[in-house]
Amino acid sequence: MKTNSMRTFVGLLILLICPFSVLGQTATTNRNVILRRDPSTASVALAHLPEGARLTLVDEAPDSGFYHVRTEDEQVGWIWSKFVTLSVPPTPPSAQPAPLTPPQPPETQCDPTLWSHVYHAPRLIVKQPCVTVTGTIVDATAGKKSDGVRHEADGDTHGWLKVDPQFENLLNAGNISDEGGNLVFEIVCRFPVTQQDAKAACANYTDQVSLPPVGSHVQIVGTLVQDSFHAQWMEIHPVTRITVLP
Repeated sequence: MKTNSMRTFVGLLILLICPFSVLGQTATTNRNVILRRDPSTASVALAHLPEGARLTLVDEAPDSGFYHVRTEDEQVGWIWSKFVTLSVPPTPPSAQPAPLTPPQPPETQCDPTLWSHVYHAPRLIVKQPCVTVTGTIVDATAGKKSDGVRHEADGDTHGWLKVDPQFENLLNAGNISDEGGNLVFEIVCRFPVTQQDAKAACANYTDQVSLPPVGSHVQIVGTLVQDSFHAQWMEIHPVTRITVLP
C-alpha cells in the first residue's frame, strides 16, 4: 500500500514539473526582441534579448501570437512568435516506471494538489519540489497587519521567514534587496481574492494551513521556487504545512 502511495506521489510531482519544460523544446531569437510579462505588446518589458539568445519553451503552442519562454538566466516571459526560431524537438524518451524513493515521514511531505490553486503558476521556477525549512516568522508588513503577512490581491499570504543559519543558502539577491534578507512564504487562497483573473484558482477551496504569530520558531514544508517576476526572490510557494517548534 505504501509503495502504491509513493508511486502516485512521484507521478503527481512529475506532472506538475514537466509542463514547464515541454520536454526540453528549445528555440533561439532571430532578431533583437523584448521579453514581456504577458502575451501582449502592451505588457511590461522584462528584458531586451539579443539575436541568437537561447530559449526553452514553457508552453508548446503560442498564445495570442506569443511564445511563453524561459531564458538561459531563468527569466520567464513572452516573446512575439515570429521572432522565435524553434529547434528540432528532441525525441521523447521511452516511458519508464518512476523510480521509487524512500518514503518520507508525513510531516515532511508536500501536497501536490495545492498547485491547482496557485495563481499563474508558470511564473514560478521550481527549484525543489518539496523542502523542509526552519526559521522564525518575522513581520513582513511593518506593523500594518496583526498577523504579520501581506494580504495579496490573489488571496495568498506574503510572509517572511528569517531562516536558521543552515538554510541561508536558499536566499538570493532578491531576498536580500527586496525582502529584508528573509525567505518569502506564500499560503495560497488564505484571504478573499480581489484580483479578477485569480478568482478561479481559489474557487471552492479554503486553505487549511496554520499561520503561527510573528516571533514563532517554525518548520515550513512546501515547494521551493523562484519568482520570475519582481526581484526574482526565492519563496516557499505553495506552503503545505507550518509547524511550531519547541
